[in-house]
Amino acid sequence: MNKIWVIITREYLVRVKKKSFIITTFLMPLLMVAMIMLPVYLANKAEKECTVYVLDENDYFIHRFHNTSKIKFEYPSGELETLKKRCVNGECDAVLHILAGNQSNHANLFFYSDPPLSLKGGISDQMDEIMFDHSLQKEFQIDIEKYKMLKTTSHSDIQTVQIDEEGQGTNRMMELNRVVGMLCGLIIYMFVFMYANIVMRSTIEEKSNRIMEVIVSSVKPFQFMMGKIVGVALAGITQFVLQVAFVLILLVGVGMALPAMVPEMASATGDVASAEVVGTAQSDIFSNISAFYSFPFSTIVICFFLYFLLGYLIYASLFAGIGSTVDNETDSNQFVLPVSLPLILSLMVIVTGISPQSTLVRWLSLIPFTSPIAMLYRLPSRVPAWELGLSLLLLAATFVLCVWLSAKIYRVGLLNYGKKVTWKDLGKWITGKW
Repeated sequence: MNKIWVIITREYLVRVKKKSFIITTFLMPLLMVAMIMLPVYLANKAEKECTVYVLDENDYFIHRFHNTSKIKFEYPSGELETLKKRCVNGECDAVLHILAGNQSNHANLFFYSDPPLSLKGGISDQMDEIMFDHSLQKEFQIDIEKYKMLKTTSHSDIQTVQIDEEGQGTNRMMELNRVVGMLCGLIIYMFVFMYANIVMRSTIEEKSNRIMEVIVSSVKPFQFMMGKIVGVALAGITQFVLQVAFVLILLVGVGMALPAMVPEMASATGDVASAEVVGTAQSDIFSNISAFYSFPFSTIVICFFLYFLLGYLIYASLFAGIGSTVDNETDSNQFVLPVSLPLILSLMVIVTGISPQSTLVRWLSLIPFTSPIAMLYRLPSRVPAWELGLSLLLLAATFVLCVWLSAKIYRVGLLNYGKKVTWKDLGKWITGKW
């Protein structure tokens, strides 16, 4: 036991003290938050206000467009060619020429320098609305203001309410259950696969450098493998905890800045309708946050670490066994893909959005090689306690079996050089008939 602890300490400290470990621990959360916030910020800042000259041959759209935060309409007099020259000279960003005809919704948008991509859509939406109001008023004699009021108040509002065993409703939404479950499954996949690969690469490197030949003279292969697996696992858990804490700090900072940004966005549009839209969006955001806080985080966090740890231990032991059989990482591909298929299958299932309560996902959540991802996907939608216990029990038993099998491969494979190992060879090493 002392020898295993020495190896665990060595594997843990070697990785934690690396500059790459420290950099990635704090850089990855920054990149994650930046990937979410930066495109929105840049898209908002990059689109400048555009001035559009309107030339309407029907004189119907004159002074009917309303200015927005990104589009300003002007109605100068003059011929089309004159307005196009003024556009070339930089007086405006585009010229909207509405053609004559019975249907006044055919137009050309002339520009010299490329305008924002949203300009055409913004103009088209306003033209459609103006023409629709015109049809309601002239052809069907419908009061436009009454129609808009009816359209605003006639939207259905269906709230999904999850109930507990006593029939009491909670504030948890079905869509949010899926999102949280999918996010947990994706994180499990990423960390299990990443750290299992670290174990395999480390094993291959030590075998190539003939370090293991010296180590196994005083340490049993099983002890060395177990120490390496647990040491890397502790380093992974340390990094994950630090990254989660840092992400939460960043999200809290962004959340504090959000209320200050929303009113600014509303006032920038300059119309009441936009303010109502922003107010509705803000209400939806706060509703989602309230629903998010209703999740049983203690259960999710505990199960996450249990499934991450057991899933990692299973795949790390298998990858360690693979690493001991080959001389370089390229030769390991023939073994890595078949071993990784259960993880990839479970990831594909949750990404496609299959219901967490479907029969397929339920069976995958019980099979040890797929349960770390599938069970985390099911967990926010409520899982019977006996299924959760059975899944963890099967995971633990499978880990013991995988360590036993990998140890048999490990003790032969680490001294095997220059020969390409096949699945048949692995079977002989496991059965002891080599």
